[in-house]
Amino acid sequence: MHLDWTALGQVTAVSIGVTVAVVVVFALGVLGLARLEAAREHGDGTSAREPRGGAPALALTQAALCFLACAAVVAYGIYLIVPQFH
Repeated sequence: MHLDWTALGQVTAVSIGVTVAVVVVFALGVLGLARLEAAREHGDGTSAREPRGGAPALALTQAALCFLACAAVVAYGIYLIVPQFH
């Protein structure tokens, strides 16, 4: 039996890279929701943690785009795994 160690290493590296990227994007989505909540608590769109003043719409957009990107990665993974989708 012959193993292509280079291909195995590439698959491992890509898997780890994509996993880290998805976790970071999800964390940025949670950060957007936290900023939105902070803006709602202060009522004026600014908080002590955001000296520049964060707009609630921008925070919501950030969270939505990040979670949409995570959902797209999950959907693509399911597409690759399920043979009926091909």
